[in-house]
Amino acid sequence: MGMKGFAYDELVQAKDGADKPTPFISFHFHFICTHYPVKQTMGTMEAEIGGGMVAVNPKPSKGLTSKAVDWLEKLVVKLMYDSSQPHHWLLGNFAPVVDETPPCKDLVVIGHLPECLNGEFVRVGPNPKFAPVAGYHWFDGDGMIHGLRIKDGKATYLSRYVKTSRLEQEEYFGGAKFMKIGDLKGFFGLVMVHMQMLRSKLKVLDLSYGQGTGNTALVYHHGKLLALSEGDKPYAVKVLEDGDLQTLGLMDYDKRLSHTFTAHPKIDPVTGEMFAFGYSQAPPYVTYRVISKDGVMNDPVPITIPESIMMHDFAITDNYAIFMDLPMYFRPKDMVKEKKLIYIFDQTKKARFGILPRYAKNELQIKWFELPNCMIFHNANAWEEGDEVVLITCRLQNPNLDMVGGGVKEKLENFANELYEMRFNMETGEASQKKLSESAVDFPRVNEFYTGRKQRYVYATRLDSIAKVTGIVKFDLHAEPEVGKTKLEVGGNVQGLYDLGPGRYGSEAIFVPKIPGVHSEEDDGYLIFFTHDESTGKSSVTVIDAKTMSPDPVAVVPLPHRVPYGFHAFFVTEVRTNSGASKVLRVLEVKTGCVK
Repeated sequence: MGMKGFAYDELVQAKDGADKPTPFISFHFHFICTHYPVKQTMGTMEAEIGGGMVAVNPKPSKGLTSKAVDWLEKLVVKLMYDSSQPHHWLLGNFAPVVDETPPCKDLVVIGHLPECLNGEFVRVGPNPKFAPVAGYHWFDGDGMIHGLRIKDGKATYLSRYVKTSRLEQEEYFGGAKFMKIGDLKGFFGLVMVHMQMLRSKLKVLDLSYGQGTGNTALVYHHGKLLALSEGDKPYAVKVLEDGDLQTLGLMDYDKRLSHTFTAHPKIDPVTGEMFAFGYSQAPPYVTYRVISKDGVMNDPVPITIPESIMMHDFAITDNYAIFMDLPMYFRPKDMVKEKKLIYIFDQTKKARFGILPRYAKNELQIKWFELPNCMIFHNANAWEEGDEVVLITCRLQNPNLDMVGGGVKEKLENFANELYEMRFNMETGEASQKKLSESAVDFPRVNEFYTGRKQRYVYATRLDSIAKVTGIVKFDLHAEPEVGKTKLEVGGNVQGLYDLGPGRYGSEAIFVPKIPGVHSEEDDGYLIFFTHDESTGKSSVTVIDAKTMSPDPVAVVPLPHRVPYGFHAFFVTEVRTNSGASKVLRVLEVKTGCVK
C-alpha cells in the first residue's frame, strides 16, 4: 500500500526548493523513528486479535527485484556517502548487544531488594540487529527491552526485542533495508528516501504495519505493556510471570487509531484513563486522543498549529491537556540545500503553549499562551492552582539537532537544559516562567500517583553530554533555588544528588513508593535505574533511597551482560489479587507500592 495517497511530484519538492513539507519523512529527537504517515500506510489491516490489537504479519518480497534495488543502493552509497565518517552511536556502550537474553535467574544481589520492588523494572532503547548500509543515528536502532524481574528479594535479568514489522522484515532479508535517520542529511538524504519509496512501490518492503522501532518509551495501560516510538502505533507486550516478555501485536484500538502515537502518553492515576496525541507532517499537524481505563479510544480532536513541528511530550492536569507548539520545524528544503537535519530550530519564534479542557470534543476551547523562545523534550508534571495552570519542565535554550547527529562531542559545552516552572493564567491570559536549576538536567520523573496533581519532589538525571547520565538529582519544589549557583550541587531546592562516580553512567530513574497512593510521604520510596561502568564494561541495576538520597545504595544487582545506553524506563509492580491465591503484574501508575 505504501504509495497510496501520494503523487511523485509532491515527493521531490524538497529538491526543487519548495517550502511545503513533504509528507513522507519524520525525524523525532529522543525516542524517534522514520515513517510514512500511519493514516496512509496502515489503513487496511487484517487479523484483529482482540483487545484493540492487530497481529503483525508483513509480506516482504525477495527475488531479482529486491537484489536489483540492493545493487542500486550500494552504488548510490558508494558514490554519495562518505564512509569514513565514524558511527559514534555504534561505539562503546552505545553499541548493540548481539543477542537477546532469556531469563537469567538468581542473580547476585549486593544489599537487599525491598518488598515493594516485587515486579519488573524495564527500560527500552535502540539495539540495531543489523549493520547500517550507510548512516546511523542513535534513534535508528531496533527497540530492545531490558528487564529485571524482582521477586521476594531475588532478581532475574532478561532482554527481548520489540518484534516490530520493521524488525521482522529485516530478519527475513538478513540485513538492513529501511531508511535511517542517520541518512537524512543533504541531497543524499533525499535519495535514500526515494530508495525506500522504491522498495515500497515494488513491494520489496511492506509498510502496511508502519515502520517504527518501538525503541523510545514504555507505559502500561489496560493490562498491556506498550512499547512506543512516536512515528508509529504502540506495540503491545505481555509481561510473563517469570519476567519474560512477549510482543503480542500492534495497537489500533479497534481501528480507531489511524495516526501516529506519542511516546509520552499520560495516565491519570485516579481515573485510569490514558491521554495521548500524535503529530505529523501534514494537517492536522496534531491530533489529541483520550483512551478510557477499559481501553476504548475516544474520537480524535484535531489541534490547529501553523506548521509541522516536533512535539515530543505534553502534560495533563485534573481538567486540562497542555500542548507545546515549539519552533522545531520540519524543513526538508533545508535538509537538501543546507545539508542540515530535517528538523530545524528557529531562534526567532516564540514558544507557544495550548491548554485545552481534557475532555473537549473539539479545539474551540483551547487557549494559547506565549513565552520566550525555547525547546522542551520532557515534562515532569503539571497541575492547577486557582486560575493558573503550572507546568514543571526541562527547558532547552537554542538546541541544535546537528550536534546529536554524527560529530558528537563527549561533553557539550553549550548544552543548556534546565528545570523550569511555567505558569499560565486561564483568566488573564498571562504566562510567566521561573528557572529552578542549573544545567544540565533531563528525564524528570515524579511519584506517579501525583500525575496531574500538585507534587513536591522531582527526580531528574544530571547530564554531562547529550546522552550520558552522571547522577540523579532530587529537587524540592517547596524550596527556592540558591542564587549564584553555576552548577548542580546540594543546597537550596537541590535536596539530594546521587553521584555515579568516575567512568560510571546511568539512565532514567523510576520512583517506586513504599506504600501506594497519596496518603503517605510523597518521597518515601526508592529510585531504580540501570548503570554502566566504562572502565570494566560491566552493567548493573542500582536501587537508592529516594528520601535520603544516601550515597550508599540500597541494592546493586550486577548483570550477566552489558546493557547499552538507552532511553526511557518503567516499573511494573506485582500485587496480590483479592483472594491472595495468585499474583499478577500490574502498572506503576495504577497499582504501585509495597505488597503488605
